[in-house]
Amino acid sequence: MRFTVRPVCLTLAGMLALAVPAWAAEPPIRVGVLAYRGGDHANAVWEPTVRYLAERFPGRGAEMVPLDLPGMEAAVGAGSVDFVLTNTGNYVELEARHGVTRIATLHSSRAGASGAAVGSAVIARAGREDIRSLGDLKGKTVMAVDPDAFGGFQVAWGEMLKAGVDPYGDLKGLRFSGFPVDRIAFAVRDGEVDAGVLRACVLEELAQEGRLDPAQFHVVAPRAAPGFGCALSTGLYPDWPLARLASTPEDLAKAVVVALFQMPADHPAALAGGYEGWTVPMDYQPVHGLFRSLRIGPYEHLRDVTLLDLAREHWHWLALAALALLWWAAHSLRVEHLIKVRTAELRDANRELRREMAERRRAEDTARERQKEMDHVARLSILGEMASNIAHELNQPLGAIANYARGCTRRLEAGVGTAAEFAEASRAIAAQADRAGQIIARIRDFVRKRAARLEPADVNGAVEAALELCAGRARSANIPVTRALAAGLPPVLADRVQIEQVVLNLVKNALDAMEGVAGGAAGEGGGVTVRTGLDGEGRVEIAVADRGHGLSAEAGTRLFDPFFTTKPGGMGLGLSICRTIVESHGGHLWATDNPGGGAIVRFVLPAAAEEHADAP
Repeated sequence: MRFTVRPVCLTLAGMLALAVPAWAAEPPIRVGVLAYRGGDHANAVWEPTVRYLAERFPGRGAEMVPLDLPGMEAAVGAGSVDFVLTNTGNYVELEARHGVTRIATLHSSRAGASGAAVGSAVIARAGREDIRSLGDLKGKTVMAVDPDAFGGFQVAWGEMLKAGVDPYGDLKGLRFSGFPVDRIAFAVRDGEVDAGVLRACVLEELAQEGRLDPAQFHVVAPRAAPGFGCALSTGLYPDWPLARLASTPEDLAKAVVVALFQMPADHPAALAGGYEGWTVPMDYQPVHGLFRSLRIGPYEHLRDVTLLDLAREHWHWLALAALALLWWAAHSLRVEHLIKVRTAELRDANRELRREMAERRRAEDTARERQKEMDHVARLSILGEMASNIAHELNQPLGAIANYARGCTRRLEAGVGTAAEFAEASRAIAAQADRAGQIIARIRDFVRKRAARLEPADVNGAVEAALELCAGRARSANIPVTRALAAGLPPVLADRVQIEQVVLNLVKNALDAMEGVAGGAAGEGGGVTVRTGLDGEGRVEIAVADRGHGLSAEAGTRLFDPFFTTKPGGMGLGLSICRTIVESHGGHLWATDNPGGGAIVRFVLPAAAEEHADAP
């Protein structure tokens, strides 16, 4: 199915879509979606999301390809899709076999406090008092959807092993129903099997759809996860990722990620999919840990039994046979054998360690690149919000230049004026031109895309540079900005532009909080105050205080969460990015109420070591 959108008017979303490279002559964006409850359910849940992407790429369009697990493997292997949206376990296998790369993680509306939302619920018929724990499943018949289904079997498999039950050896029968998973609940209800494994929240979805009565079931070994609203028998794992194939262009992947990150939480696509939006890719190492313990997916090779394994298991029989033949020869061979075994183990361990280190370096490099992109986008966003005030700042020197030039022209035409007067006017024109150039240079340095560079930086200088960028905004709103910068502060080892970005964001937020506050800019202590100094531990502290409305209870706890905002139309990324920047410099960012009204946002940075402080 292909969705083509022809916009009637050129909105901001339309301009963003036209800003990406022209894909009009290319085929539509193809998104492979795992249809774990069948094609109709997948269409109902994910079609609005794909339609949203089609609207963001009107010249190219987008189409959804519902797939089961074998179809997903075949589509990725053939490269017939550009992106895949699949369950957590299937992603890890596709990553290992085909090199797909996650670019975003779904943030489900049912996610727990950790952001994880994938688990399993083992269900039995109500009244089955003989099945209350996972250990009670021994000798029972159990149904799951598929051996490769992550939430529908593999997560529960891991918990069964912890409870001492091997699904492949200790059950009376293990049956797989195939997709859709609805069949499992009906089989348990009708007594065809003793218990069934469902992906967490499927039981609640079926009840909400009116297809079954939840009172007919009970959850085996129930457990609770903070913030998660569905029944569980296992722990939670990261939610579904959106991944790009190795052949998918990087520019297209970035454009799709930006489009998804800009989706409002109340967008029809988010409501249909049951999620609140998309977030940066989560850590899927817990999934690797589960697969390693089960010896499946990328770790299936651990199931192979080698001669060395047999030798370790039956070494005593080998020793006895060797002693029967010749004790001394057997002893010599055994010592040599043990040396070879230990050498092989060390070699394998070193190879695995090198592989893991390479994977970690690649992950860290990817994370740094994405953080650099987000920092750059945040700086552009800040200047975009302040565009009118920056334009006003530039108009002042340009207007002065125009006035001086017209005055010189009139004097020349009238034949009046001395050389000294013309020289003075020329100097004034040059001064105003330098002033305009300095404004443009500050903006260019602030938005220039470059790699982070740590060097000894003067905090007061960074604060002054940030205040210069938002001075026009403060003057236009008639909000006084007070500087209380301590002298003699030690330098900090930091990227100066990133520190300016943090200060500018905090000051801009403070100015936003002051707008509309009656008398907020008047009186002693009113307006916005920026202070620098040293805290009790010798760290450099920067504080931005305002006299606005202050922090609500919800804002006080979620202020630095990604995508949380109190501003109409805001993305909720500014303070989250600020916290990431500060913590990457070894500092800490927090907010408190301002006595007398308003809020104070502070952050501290460790002073540079003496050898760094003396560096040029």
